[in-house]
Amino acid sequence: MIEKADTFIIAEVGVNHNGNIRIAKELIDVASESGANAVKFQTFKSEKLVTRNAEKASYQKISGVGNNSQYSMLKDLELTYEDHLELIEYTKKKNISFMSTGFDLESNLTLHSLGVNIFKIPSGEINNLLYLRQIGSFKKKTILSTGISTLGEIENALDILLSNGCKRSEVIILHCNSEYPTPFNDVNLKAMVTIKNAFDINVGYSDHTIGIEVPIAAVALGAKVIEKHLTLDTKMDGPDHKASIEPKAFLEMVRSIKNIEKALGSTIKKPTLSELKNRDVIRKSIVASKEISVGEKFNSENITLKRPGFGLSPMVIDQIIGKVSTRQYKKDDFISL
Repeated sequence: MIEKADTFIIAEVGVNHNGNIRIAKELIDVASESGANAVKFQTFKSEKLVTRNAEKASYQKISGVGNNSQYSMLKDLELTYEDHLELIEYTKKKNISFMSTGFDLESNLTLHSLGVNIFKIPSGEINNLLYLRQIGSFKKKTILSTGISTLGEIENALDILLSNGCKRSEVIILHCNSEYPTPFNDVNLKAMVTIKNAFDINVGYSDHTIGIEVPIAAVALGAKVIEKHLTLDTKMDGPDHKASIEPKAFLEMVRSIKNIEKALGSTIKKPTLSELKNRDVIRKSIVASKEISVGEKFNSENITLKRPGFGLSPMVIDQIIGKVSTRQYKKDDFISL
């Protein structure tokens, strides 16, 4: 397993286990070995989440699972209480945090009772007053996803969370686009910075694009949390596989994020230890451009600027011009005062 990144990286398994605990554990293995901080599932009761005749979203209809009913699709993807217990124990063995998004009030209570200490609110619940009140009352770390929302809706949701018990310092708002997969021209990543500035709050990014470029860019823009869908195979049947990435790409994303974290450095502009050794090699000094005799005045014809930078800085050349040489110089000798 590679070292975990400072950015909190969530491997979003969601329902990519296809209702199979063996696959779920394989995905936990991948997430842990990649250096992710947490692996996240989805907790729901289909009968409490969706009406029986609700149609699938357009991206779900091409998933290769069941008919066009959301209910029938979701029913096959539910995790039981016992499944949750088994997966929580397995994540402990793999040294990775267990998370799950609840999609109904009962499921949230189940997760609360299981000791889940970070609650992730999905984009679809951002306007669900009862849901937001409940999450706020848990008084735990909360991550709010904001797909298909406006700044005003984010403000309303945040106000509800804070007024019901959440601490602002323990809320992170994720910029998100809820198309699966998200076209690059619809990502609008700069909106994440707008959210940060508007609410003076930590922000992150939940990604549904193909590839790993956008999450890496989000870290460069200040994301504290990255959420990315993980699958064993993007060709598997299921609603989210096509907007997910496979293990090799997920590992590369984590490594790239770690490199970006190192590259961001501090806000102080100063020479680094690694580059100081090159300073005199690439800078120039004031040198003689030809032989100069004692008593001869320095001028633009007999002095010039050349590497290396061991001699007088080019910044003092105006102080040298017109002065009288007190010694003999050969071509390329460093000029001294």
